Amino acid sequence: MPGSIYTIATYTLLEALRNRLAWTLGALAIGAPALGGLVGQLALTESAALQAALLAALLRLGCVVLVAGFVASSVAREAADKGQELLLALAIPRAAYVLGKLAGFGLVALLPALLFGVMALTLAPAAWCAAWAVSLWCELWIVAAFCLLCVLTFGQVTAALAATLAFYLLARAIGSLQTMAQDAAPLPRMAIDALAALLPHLDEFTRSEWLAYGGAQLAPLLAQSAIYIALLGAAALVDFYRKDL
Repeated sequence: MPGSIYTIATYTLLEALRNRLAWTLGALAIGAPALGGLVGQLALTESAALQAALLAALLRLGCVVLVAGFVASSVAREAADKGQELLLALAIPRAAYVLGKLAGFGLVALLPALLFGVMALTLAPAAWCAAWAVSLWCELWIVAAFCLLCVLTFGQVTAALAATLAFYLLARAIGSLQTMAQDAAPLPRMAIDALAALLPHLDEFTRSEWLAYGGAQLAPLLAQSAIYIALLGAAALVDFYRKDL
């Protein structure tokens, strides 16, 4: 099975390199620094820090949308073209297919993390940029794993993308929601705390101020990423085995 996982992951990465994802990342790499530089020139003080923070936020959001869109469209297109059935007809275990896709999307998520981590070297020290890029990779891989689960469950690109973006926004805002709910009634506060216990705290990932002031702590983020990617992969695997293919 490791050979099948490696092959599926490799072809998933090749698919990303051969389609328009690479061109779109290039366009984002040109447009985001231009906008960040314009806003940085308008700032009266700390223009470099503001430029770095804005650039980091733009690149992070753009990468999330691009990676989620690629995952949803790739899996849905493969299902529509009967590619999944063809692979499973070759006696490839369903676990190898799901794990291969999960690994392949992890490699796809590495592309923008490397590209924009290198770009950030023009704004911040190398160590700060490396921590920011590793965190971006982990964040994108969690988003890709959730999107894979959604598209295997729903079978539709629109539903999978909507669920993934809702998950991302909620996971990004869960820390702020907990802070705002401190003075709320017990029931809403307990509901938000329960939700926070289930969601990854993406508000702690790829923080823009890391490029301006440093201070990233990667160990908790790596542990959190490993846990959620494994859980989401297991959920996708259970759902895929329940399908009648």
